[in-house]
Amino acid sequence: MRFAAVTLIGVLAWTSPGGAMVPQDARPRFQSRVTLVAVTAVVRKKNGQPVTGLRPDDFELYDNGDRRPIAQFQSMASKISVALLLDFSGSMEVGAKMTAAHEAAQNLLARLEPGSDEAGLFAFDSELRELQPIEPAPGNILARLDAARPYGVTSLYDAIAGAGRVLSDRGGPRRAIVALTDGADNSSHLTPAEVSKIASAIDVPVYVFVMVSPLDRSGSSVLDEKALAATLQGPLGDLARWTGGDIFAVFSPATSMAAAGQVVSELRQQYLIAFSPGMTPGWHAIDVRTRQKNLIVRARSGYVVSSAADVH
Repeated sequence: MRFAAVTLIGVLAWTSPGGAMVPQDARPRFQSRVTLVAVTAVVRKKNGQPVTGLRPDDFELYDNGDRRPIAQFQSMASKISVALLLDFSGSMEVGAKMTAAHEAAQNLLARLEPGSDEAGLFAFDSELRELQPIEPAPGNILARLDAARPYGVTSLYDAIAGAGRVLSDRGGPRRAIVALTDGADNSSHLTPAEVSKIASAIDVPVYVFVMVSPLDRSGSSVLDEKALAATLQGPLGDLARWTGGDIFAVFSPATSMAAAGQVVSELRQQYLIAFSPGMTPGWHAIDVRTRQKNLIVRARSGYVVSSAADVH
C-alpha cells in the first residue's frame, strides 16, 4: 500500500470513512484515509485492585507531551490471544525450572475461556520455533511443552520481538506475550530497548515469568537474591514495563498462580483508547493518565512514525 506522506508503524484503522465502528477482525492494519493510534491501558488502585467502569473523560492522553483528544474508546470484554514463549535454552535444565514453566503455563491456560480465548506455544534458544500455532485454547500446549527438551544458547529479546510480530499479524485488541524464562540472554542481536520499541509500536504487552528454582533462591546455583532483583529491575523488567506488561518472579505454586491470574485479569479489563497521531517522523512517547491522581495506569510507552512511502 502506498502512502502520500508518512507511514505509521503500529497504527490501526479504527473507523470506517463514514465514522462507524468497524469490527476488530475486519479492521485493516493500515488505512490511508483515517488512521488512529490504538492503545490498551490497565488501571489499578495503589493496592493493586483493578479499576473498571471508567469513561473516556476519566482519561488524559499525551503524545510527546502534547494533549490529544480521545477519538475512540472501548471497555467491553472480548476474547484474548496469548503467545506463550518458552525458554528452550540449556540453563532452563537447572533446578526445577522446566517444571515451574509447565506449572505456570497450566495456570495460565486454566484461566482462559476454552474455545473462545486463543493461545499458542513458541520455543526459543538461538531461534524462535512455533510448537503450536495460536488457536482456540487450550489446544495441545501442555503436551507439546512436556516434549520440549532444553538446549543451546538464549536469544530471549529476539524471540520476544518475533512472537510480537506473529501476534501483530493476527490482529485483535487483547493480546499478549507471556515469556517463561530464567531471565538470561546471551545471544540476541536486538537490545531490550529495541524490542520494547517493536512491541510498543504494535501494542503487544510483554509479561515475563522468571523461573526461580529452590536452588536459585538459596544462592547455590545460577541466581542469588541479588541477581534475581537485578533481573526484575534491569533491562528485562524495563522491556516488560515499557510495553505495558509486567515481570514476575515465579518460585512457588502460589506465585505462579498469582502471576497467571494477574495477566488474564489485566487482559480482560483493558481499556482500548484511540487518538489521532502526530505526523512528525520518529518515536512518539505516549503518556496515559487518569484524572484521579491516585490511580496507576499501565500502557505501552509509545509508537513510531516512519517517513517510508511503502508498506508491505
